[in-house]
Amino acid sequence: MKWSRRKGTGFQWTAVCVVIWLVVGSEARAQVQESAQILTLQQTIRLALERSEDLRDARLGLELAEEQVSEARGELFPKVDATAAYTRNLSVATNFLPAIIFDPSAGPDDVVPVRFGSDNVWQTNIVVEQALFKPSVFVGMSAAGRFENFERETLRGRTQDAVTRVRLIYYGLLLAQEQSRLVENSVRRVRQSLEETTALNRAGLASDYDVLRLEVELANLEPNLLRARNAVAESRREIGIELAMESPDGIRVAGSLAQIDLEDREANSPANREILEFSATGLGEGAAPEGTQAMDLEARSDLRLLDFSEQLRRSELKLEQVQYLPEIVVFGTYGILAQQNGGLNFFGESMQRATTKQAGLRVTWPIFSGFSKDARIDQRAAALGQIQAQSRLARSRAASEVETVWDQVGEARDRAAAQRKAVGQAQRGFEIASAQYREGLGSQLELTDSEVALRQSEFNYAQAVYDFLVAQANLDHAMGYVPMVDSDRPRGRVQ
Repeated sequence: MKWSRRKGTGFQWTAVCVVIWLVVGSEARAQVQESAQILTLQQTIRLALERSEDLRDARLGLELAEEQVSEARGELFPKVDATAAYTRNLSVATNFLPAIIFDPSAGPDDVVPVRFGSDNVWQTNIVVEQALFKPSVFVGMSAAGRFENFERETLRGRTQDAVTRVRLIYYGLLLAQEQSRLVENSVRRVRQSLEETTALNRAGLASDYDVLRLEVELANLEPNLLRARNAVAESRREIGIELAMESPDGIRVAGSLAQIDLEDREANSPANREILEFSATGLGEGAAPEGTQAMDLEARSDLRLLDFSEQLRRSELKLEQVQYLPEIVVFGTYGILAQQNGGLNFFGESMQRATTKQAGLRVTWPIFSGFSKDARIDQRAAALGQIQAQSRLARSRAASEVETVWDQVGEARDRAAAQRKAVGQAQRGFEIASAQYREGLGSQLELTDSEVALRQSEFNYAQAVYDFLVAQANLDHAMGYVPMVDSDRPRGRVQ
């Protein structure tokens, strides 16, 4: 029996361990599956927008502004207050009145003690007030509405920043992957050449120096390969931060910079076509525009925020100015007063009750407050002038920024077109050098130089495409129209 109990206990522990392993394993597999999937550019950005804590903070700021608008709007409605109080007079107040009031025959100096009040006092009042003219309320509502617009634009701007930031990280990961691929190809080609040269050296057809040169080149390439792989891992970690992933090592992104054709959009794979078409300016479909005279910068979030800030400063100034105006309020009150002597008995027959009803109009007009209002008005006027100066400077800088980025787009596009031809030439040169070397007609130095030229030209093309995509993303952001944020933007509007 003891043996069977121990056996049963061991079986139970085994079952528990299996269950734990299944649960933990399923979670781990889910995480691996999540991080190992190949993400397109739009999928990556959509996940970042869903999980971004920065955008969550901006949404809460907008919610706060909306509630402030509701609070300001509440000042337009009447105010109704109800109060109820009970007082137990431990000693009823007593005053002395001239006795002649009660007894005409009393002397002029005689007084009579008179109690005012009762042992128990109940009092209930309802007060209703409605502002007929209160300028600060209307100005406050206007300011709250403008603050809501400010927060709404803040959310839009931070969303644009998030999309642009993810785009740049995505492109950076593609470039890092391309660099890693190119270095891996170079390592493979050098190793193949080293094997062939070693065989030729054994046959007496190649010198020891040729073998040594290839060994040195391979030794120099291997650290570069490690550095390129580290760059890929770093870019994956950056994307993992944007996507709120705990294990970003398995992240894969779709697309290849080396295979993107900027001239013929239809010649690209679906993933590369999506990368090219992900732009509000539509520059992925044709040549870069010439000139920036038709640019409309009013869609830029930073400029719009300055406009809303200027409106807020105007509202603050107006709010101080209306403090000189009167306030007109209509009010009404209804009260019930009940008193009783002796013990506490609210419904007792000895309780005396009385009601009061009042209605009136109250006008409040500030006359003098020690020049503090004038000082506040001057402060608000100075703040308004300050934000206007900032707005003018920001618009000048925005126009300069767009022209600079525009030039970068055109330069990167032209450089990519030239570099694409260089890749074909370098590939042909490497094939010729390899064939000649195998036939004993070329030197190992020529083969090495052709391999280096091929690797460099391939990376230069990938770098040019990367620069074009980065400039394209920066141009969208500089123009104030970012895909997946400003969906109403007509593509190709930039002229």
